[in-house]
Amino acid sequence: MKHTINSPSSDLAGLYTLSLRMVIGWTYFSAFWRRLILENKLIPDEKGYIGEKFNHFLPNALGIKPIIEYLVTHPDALERSMIIFTIIEAVVGLFIILGLFTRLMSIGIFSLALGILLGSGWLGTTCLDEWQIGVLGVAGGFVLFLTGSGPYSLDYYFMKNNKNFTQKRWFQWLGSGNFPVQQPKVLVLAGSFIIFGLTLFTNQYFHGGVWGTLHNKSVKPKLEISNISHTKSDLKFEVYRTEGADVYGSFLIGIHILDKNGNILKAMDHKELAGLSKENIKNHYVAKVKPGKHSLVVPLGAKADVILNIDDILHKSEIQTLKLIDVSGIEWIERID
Repeated sequence: MKHTINSPSSDLAGLYTLSLRMVIGWTYFSAFWRRLILENKLIPDEKGYIGEKFNHFLPNALGIKPIIEYLVTHPDALERSMIIFTIIEAVVGLFIILGLFTRLMSIGIFSLALGILLGSGWLGTTCLDEWQIGVLGVAGGFVLFLTGSGPYSLDYYFMKNNKNFTQKRWFQWLGSGNFPVQQPKVLVLAGSFIIFGLTLFTNQYFHGGVWGTLHNKSVKPKLEISNISHTKSDLKFEVYRTEGADVYGSFLIGIHILDKNGNILKAMDHKELAGLSKENIKNHYVAKVKPGKHSLVVPLGAKADVILNIDDILHKSEIQTLKLIDVSGIEWIERID
């Protein structure tokens, strides 16, 4: 049976979403363009490596945290994944712009946007940047799946020229043309309410944007201190950066070891921290805690074991509390059990 392409409603729906198709397509294709053409951000251990950006998602990701943690603890798998992910973004973005296999590519848009939403929906220093990108991408992908592409697309060109594969039933599901559901109202209504529910849930989960107190975990850094222990010569602790802007680190300019009365038993200033040996820092992930020019730098998502020499503390039994001091004045204190 010959495939019909001249349904006015089908053609108009695809035509009206042309700008949406082009903008969403470029949004994803431009990720490939930025990472590989304008600069190469796929090289591990070089500045701007996309794997470190992926590591930034880890602390507050929703539902996919185990996947992210596995990848950032396995650098080879992370590198392969970032290359594959970038290629997928390039193909999906370009095909959406061209209107080629539009419905299949819209599933890609939906999936990529959902990954962004769940992984990084909590990020955004001045507004809800990543959350907005994620939910709008999910909704946009759903709309393009329903409409397909109109006259300005390769799908339409192939249908107009009666290419054999456009006559197949699968092309209606994966390409464009009349939507292959007799009564789409139920699908549209159900899909729209599910996406709206996802929008409200993630807005509340990440930002408290529906009720209660608004919060933004990207505004100021937060460090978690754990697993503190010491011997006669060394004090060891684990530091994990879980909040704050992803574009710069927490800059530690002081570490104090205190007794039970809050008296300082040992103090390390910014110069000592900047000169801390890399052998004293055991990083867990690709985002690395490392000495900077004037401080100890803790990027978002970085976790490391830090070892400090305490030979100069005469009475080790008095060690009670560890304090970390950020350049902003924020302090984090943890009791040593």
